[in-house]
Amino acid sequence: MRIRNLEKMICHGNKEGRKDICEILEAGLQAADPYYNTKKLVSIKDGILTVGNREFEPIDSPRVGADSYTIGKDIDRIFVFGAGKGIQRAVVALEEVLGDWLTDGLVLAKHGDEHLLKKIKVFYGGHPIPDEDGVKGCRELADTIANLNLTERDLVFTVIGNGVSSLMTLPVDSIPLDAIKDMVRLLQIEKGLDSGMLSIVRNQVDKLKGGRITRMLHPAKMIHILALDCNYGNTGIDGYRGLTEANVWLHTLPDASSPEFAQMILLENEAWDLVDESIRRHIEEADERYDSLKCTEFEDMDCRIYGIMPDKSGCVPAAMERAEQLGYSAHLINKAFFMDASFMGQFFGNMAKLSDSEGAPFAPPCALFYTGEMIVTVGKEGGVGGRNQEFALTAATVIENNPRIVIGSVDTDGTDGPGGHFDNEASKLGINALSGGIVDGYTINEALEQDVNIEEALKTHSTSKALWDLDCGLLVTQNISLQDIAVALIQKE
Repeated sequence: MRIRNLEKMICHGNKEGRKDICEILEAGLQAADPYYNTKKLVSIKDGILTVGNREFEPIDSPRVGADSYTIGKDIDRIFVFGAGKGIQRAVVALEEVLGDWLTDGLVLAKHGDEHLLKKIKVFYGGHPIPDEDGVKGCRELADTIANLNLTERDLVFTVIGNGVSSLMTLPVDSIPLDAIKDMVRLLQIEKGLDSGMLSIVRNQVDKLKGGRITRMLHPAKMIHILALDCNYGNTGIDGYRGLTEANVWLHTLPDASSPEFAQMILLENEAWDLVDESIRRHIEEADERYDSLKCTEFEDMDCRIYGIMPDKSGCVPAAMERAEQLGYSAHLINKAFFMDASFMGQFFGNMAKLSDSEGAPFAPPCALFYTGEMIVTVGKEGGVGGRNQEFALTAATVIENNPRIVIGSVDTDGTDGPGGHFDNEASKLGINALSGGIVDGYTINEALEQDVNIEEALKTHSTSKALWDLDCGLLVTQNISLQDIAVALIQKE
């Protein structure tokens, strides 16, 4: 199981509802595993490597169908490079399929990810704030590629997913890492910018981001594997066009950002004068030597793109199917990016109360679902928590004293928020980040009995400590990130 503290989750409060919601979340978490779909994409038989699966192709891709390569005739060497939270699960599948045909590779993973690879090197870095360990791995990645002298007879698999923007951080020479770290903390954590807006700024000050790594890999043949659904995004353009003409955060693909756009974002968020002078100078100079990869250049390269985690067979459908099996009618209420976590907690809590009291808009027993990516704007507060924890704890204040409602939320990557020290006992166990939370109608009374101040925890965004003390904080093994899963269960009377 991916839920590591199941017994604590189901031993208090609405025990039956808590057990059901754990089963539902577990089903979703199990489905957020790229290992099996990677093996559906890549295979070798009799020395012929076949790459392709129509299920994973972007809509309107200019190339369709599988590609086959006779190893030793069409290609001489095979490499794998990757970056992202939990991305090793996909790369393990490539190691197993390619076997002795695999020449070499390197992966950038998040601190806390289990070491899974046998042949490919793994470097660990910080997320969401990059750190020196991650930069060291990126330097090694850049040096490795430069020393390979790649040709058209080489084949390179790239594998990326959520978290790539932090883990693939290699600042240009004129900008110190501390300036990048301060900028990310300011924009993402204090001001609450979404990852897309942040990427537009970061793309201007990095050696690898914005498709530059793909430029480094050219003229090799490239298979770009995305651990997500390649036909749904938040750019307004789906499929191949969205990936190549409107992308700003999938760093193996063309980049639609610009220095001018980055400067505008900093000015509009009153951050231009707050970021380091070296960042301002680099953006203002806009030296064409540092231009990111654009669509026209990308089209001249020998590249294929596959999204191996389509939503239709992903974590939310799996969770909804388990809810139905347990006797709840399942309803997807919202699928949206960058929604305020506290607002969503209030919304779901009130929606659940209305369904319980009025039998509408959904008649109990029912399960209401949200997926996407919530945000939390913390300002200058220094509490340890995360968006799914904030969602859950806010919802607890809404459903107080209701014996039939249970609400839970989890980040599929297994870590919710930046993490940090929030409890001495947790630190002794090596735990510095929760994955989400589960609450019910008894949670507020339990908090009063245990002297846990929910109001203060939400005000200071110290939700991890509060949920941990109440045995309501989820611990989940790390894997790839496929957005958040939030569920409200309303049991029959």
